[in-house]
Amino acid sequence: MATTLVSQAGKFKTVVIDPGHGGKDNGGSYGRVYEKHLALDTSLRVDYLLRKKGYSTRLTRKSDVFISLTKRAEIGNYYSNSIFVSIHYNYTYNKSVKGLETFYYTSRSKPLASYIQSGMLKKYGAHSRGVKYARYAVLRRAKNPAVLVECGFVSNYYERKRCMLGWYRQKMAEGIVNGIVSYQYARSRGYAK
Repeated sequence: MATTLVSQAGKFKTVVIDPGHGGKDNGGSYGRVYEKHLALDTSLRVDYLLRKKGYSTRLTRKSDVFISLTKRAEIGNYYSNSIFVSIHYNYTYNKSVKGLETFYYTSRSKPLASYIQSGMLKKYGAHSRGVKYARYAVLRRAKNPAVLVECGFVSNYYERKRCMLGWYRQKMAEGIVNGIVSYQYARSRGYAK
């Protein structure tokens, strides 16, 4: 009985999936490749895979609509025992920059960021830009463990070509899900908060 209570103590009930941008906010773009579409597609894949594994999920958006940063954080905070995963694709004016990175704001969120970053890299051997601290609004306003994932650069020619392919977005989704599962396992055993 005591063992069961300990193992259940660290488990979270809901994964809030936040597809970056949407509606009037295209995010990073190159030609007709828009971050908002890539983020939504990847998020829907993450949602499907998590539900298949028995997780309870909530998407901040399910279509191409604009949602404010405040509203996204509010949705995440509504679920008291949850984690928040914001999914994005990167852009920079330096077109040679490439790779995957995951951001966190609080030390409580850092393990989740590390597991997701590792999960993505194991699924697709891209260049790792690391796990990094950042003050993004959705992370600052989160009451639960929260991360922001960057799945590749639409500004980089080679990564943009991959980002446009369904198999690549599927690999990113699988990596994110594997990271969440590993984090849940670590929490249930007291290795992470």
